[in-house]
Amino acid sequence: MRVLLIAGGWSNEREVSLSGAAKIHEALLRLGCKVTRLDPAERFDDILELASDSDFAFINMHGTPGEDGLVQAMLEQVDCPYQGSDPKASFLALNKACAKQVFARAGIPTPRWEYLPRRPQAGWSTKLRFPLFVKPNMGGSSLDLCRADNAEELPPAIERIFSRGETVLLEEGVNGQEVTSAILGEEALPLILIQPAGCAFFDYRCKYTQGGAKEICPAPIPERTARRVQELSMRAHKAMKLRGYSRSDFMLEGDEPYILEVNTLPGMTPTSLVPQAAHEAGLDFDALIKRLMDLGLEAHGRKSGI
Repeated sequence: MRVLLIAGGWSNEREVSLSGAAKIHEALLRLGCKVTRLDPAERFDDILELASDSDFAFINMHGTPGEDGLVQAMLEQVDCPYQGSDPKASFLALNKACAKQVFARAGIPTPRWEYLPRRPQAGWSTKLRFPLFVKPNMGGSSLDLCRADNAEELPPAIERIFSRGETVLLEEGVNGQEVTSAILGEEALPLILIQPAGCAFFDYRCKYTQGGAKEICPAPIPERTARRVQELSMRAHKAMKLRGYSRSDFMLEGDEPYILEVNTLPGMTPTSLVPQAAHEAGLDFDALIKRLMDLGLEAHGRKSGI
């Protein structure tokens, strides 16, 4: 099978994308695939040509382009199958303010939020209660995520994101444990409990620094709570009309889960969260890659050639 592996790009998550792609490349070779690498930052104009000559495209992009649905739309233009969600669902899930509305309509508990599409005018104040988490509305990997404990800390946190050309999502903090729940096909995988080490919350440094966080799978939480998180994760996956796989992040306030966001192209190094959960469910990294490809081919009406 001729596989086009798309990774890199120009978002601030470029290095994370390339790191995961190296391991995916190795897995694809072990599965007997012929792999062509493409970095949109260097060969964007070649996407349609290379995709039209490929049997499958494996996307390992984070942020834009990739999670925004652009690459998926280009692949569909030349009828090249790929793993994961279609362009529309990808775009809606990446936009946190939009996803929050979908969660609320589907009855999925989520922390109160306020979306700032432009800089607030003089005299503005939020109606949310502190502490607040200040996030880029369409960013990932917790880049530029910060916490404001009071009104004095909020303006510089907001300005930092606007100065980078992003819009801002404010979200009320939930005091509790963080868990993540992955969906693979029609199955909810074992949960992972995330315990930041040496930092107040699970930010970019904790995620990608060795020893920055302890990730425990399966999560040592009550079975009833775990089932509730998995059920809400599946509901979010279906409410967003996602396909193939996804990973939802939750905060637990006592036994009550609150969804934060859904990731349509979650990290895919062997030690990333989805591969960890898949391993606990009996799938090694190569088997996970094959499963994602099989789901992608099935969604596009093709049979597996692996």
